[in-house]
Amino acid sequence: MAKTRGSTRAVPGSALDSVDFALDRGSPVPLYYQLAQQLEAAIEHGVLAPGNLLGNEVDLSVRLGLSRPTVRQAIQSLVDKGLLVRRRGVGTQVVHSQVKRPLELSSLYDDLEAAGQGPTTEVVRNERVPAAADVAAALGIAEGSEVTLLERLRSTHGQPVAILCNYLPAGLLDLDTARLESTGLYRMMRAVGITLHSARQTVGARSATAEEAERLDEKEGTALLTMQRTAYDDTGRPVEYGTHIYRASRYAFDFQLLVRP
Repeated sequence: MAKTRGSTRAVPGSALDSVDFALDRGSPVPLYYQLAQQLEAAIEHGVLAPGNLLGNEVDLSVRLGLSRPTVRQAIQSLVDKGLLVRRRGVGTQVVHSQVKRPLELSSLYDDLEAAGQGPTTEVVRNERVPAAADVAAALGIAEGSEVTLLERLRSTHGQPVAILCNYLPAGLLDLDTARLESTGLYRMMRAVGITLHSARQTVGARSATAEEAERLDEKEGTALLTMQRTAYDDTGRPVEYGTHIYRASRYAFDFQLLVRP
């Protein structure tokens, strides 16, 4: 184990060998918290991938030059977040990272790609349907008018994250299924000159139905995050209405609040 002025690198052969830890022993921030934060960052950025083994607490404490209680507390905080799991006879293993999405007008695909999450998409439906009352109201069209319905299952690292249902005015753009499975909807809009300007968005939560739980690899009744969004272009025209559900165990909205003067 090599050390350089507060920096620690794990021994070769370990999943932690690719992670540089900068542990400041003179900082008022507890060492367990520093370690937990740096492990979480490595997981979120894909440096530590799902399935990677970190070893047991004794090995980790020796590798990192920390006490066993310090390592145990750091590991437990990430176990509590669902990022790590302890397996008897195996050690500590990376499970997955929680996606933290900024609360702004951006596509899930772009956000996942930017975070190094390796997004993949399965298009379940891509068809024309009559607009229901809520869809018609959101898009500013008559009820029963034809709209394009997209239903997609979005995954990262082979694990499902969200079920996305989007409604678009018929004829807005060519929605080729193959392209939808290789890129994001907003990216396709931008490619044909549609400039997204603003959106109205509502975030909520509810329990998973049996069908949703099966598709998202969760238990029935598990908490899910929900989002409804109507997006507008730079002329004020509504161009997309989405109703999405996300695994709360793997997904969170991240936003900053400012004090109004």
